[in-house]
Amino acid sequence: MIVTKHISLDKDCVEKMEPYVERHSGNFSAAMREIIDRAGKSGLPYNSSAIGNSLLKWMLMETDDILVPDGVLDELINPILMNSMKKLEEYLSYKFGELGWNIDLVLKYDNEKLPSDVLIEIKGDTQRIKFVACILSQYLVKNSLERTPLKIRCVINFSDSIKVELSRSNKDEAHRSLVTFFGGMDEVIRAIKSNPDFWKAIINRHVLSNYNMVTLHRNYFEDLLANKIPLGEITIETLAKKPIQEIPLKEMLFLIKEVYETSRVADRVEIDKENIILFHNYRNKEAIEKLKKILVMLLEANGHLYDAKSTANIIVLTHRPDVGIKINEIVDNLKTSNSKVDQELIMFLTFLKGFKDIPDIPLSLTVLGRKIGRSLMQEYERENGIKSWNLETFKHAFETINSRIHVESEWKLEGNNLLYTVRKCNIATEGNKFDTYICHTAREAFKGALNYAFGNRAGLEIRKLLSHGDNLCEVVIQIH
Repeated sequence: MIVTKHISLDKDCVEKMEPYVERHSGNFSAAMREIIDRAGKSGLPYNSSAIGNSLLKWMLMETDDILVPDGVLDELINPILMNSMKKLEEYLSYKFGELGWNIDLVLKYDNEKLPSDVLIEIKGDTQRIKFVACILSQYLVKNSLERTPLKIRCVINFSDSIKVELSRSNKDEAHRSLVTFFGGMDEVIRAIKSNPDFWKAIINRHVLSNYNMVTLHRNYFEDLLANKIPLGEITIETLAKKPIQEIPLKEMLFLIKEVYETSRVADRVEIDKENIILFHNYRNKEAIEKLKKILVMLLEANGHLYDAKSTANIIVLTHRPDVGIKINEIVDNLKTSNSKVDQELIMFLTFLKGFKDIPDIPLSLTVLGRKIGRSLMQEYERENGIKSWNLETFKHAFETINSRIHVESEWKLEGNNLLYTVRKCNIATEGNKFDTYICHTAREAFKGALNYAFGNRAGLEIRKLLSHGDNLCEVVIQIH
């Protein structure tokens, strides 16, 4: 049965009802029914909160740093209110007044219908105003994306108030700013809820082991199982959202700290300007040496040379920009040189002969050699039009290179492997004097060339070395 009554409402009541009327496309009766229905479902006086203060406070604390689902947000604040900052402010003031939250909310904006700058000022209980700031910021960002995207520029907290500044930006920055300021735990909670059994087991294992578990990317772990030095850090590239070589050094150091600490590879990582101090509990010397080399190679992939020294439970990585500058000058010259391979070889030899000016830095020499080896192969590849490498093209490249620098070598196929023998090396031997460091660097140049051609598919078994007192060098190249 429908009962028709005539009622009188003052202007203030009508304005408060406007959001409901707009939600129902101007149908005043439908708006009234929703208001009455809501009041009936609450079962509480008009100005009472739906839940007790203690429970409300706990709920707000538990949802801190978690964004409200879009569907819930749309039910809470009608998206159409985005067309009027004034009506949005009035509706929210009414809404939280209805809940008895005792919140003062003010919106300041440069344009009432299409703002490009918005300032939110909220006063009241600390936990409540933070929640209101979160949902209002989320509302403004979400509903501005298709018009003039607004990003959160800053959030300023006071003892009894909070200010949020938003300004015009793009969609990506708008989304990121929302996560940065109000959604820090949002992705974490969603991941846990999507696979609770997995995360419960992982957390239990970390707790039971007193956080002595180590978490590694599968590809990284595979390299370790294969007794290879991982060439990069997939997790770091994923976090940075760009290749390792494009990450600025300062950012790279902090990413190393974050990844190595949270994965529990290291107990603690400290950064001192451009140097790194890594604290660990490993006891095996070979394991510590491998970790040291991994870090040096990782930073080399980032374009920087580091020395590494270790004591009982500490690895110290010292930046060597002096060596890096020399190497980078050579590499830059090689890249701009018009004479390709011949000029590179001349510069390579000249640098090796003059490199006694550089202090004793064996790990940096490893990096140096590999970097020069890669550059040699890059230019050889360009000059000879090589599209892909195999053992035959690699053998031919080094036969050419060795003939030009007077290294006497032989190549022999052993099944699917290639035996490479150096019978005389004029690079490392001058007269009767053998230079260990030059030999080491030349050997690493060969490894760098091999890695450039075949990546992690290449294995290298060393059988004999001149530097170990043998009368020749002999290695077996294995391609997997």
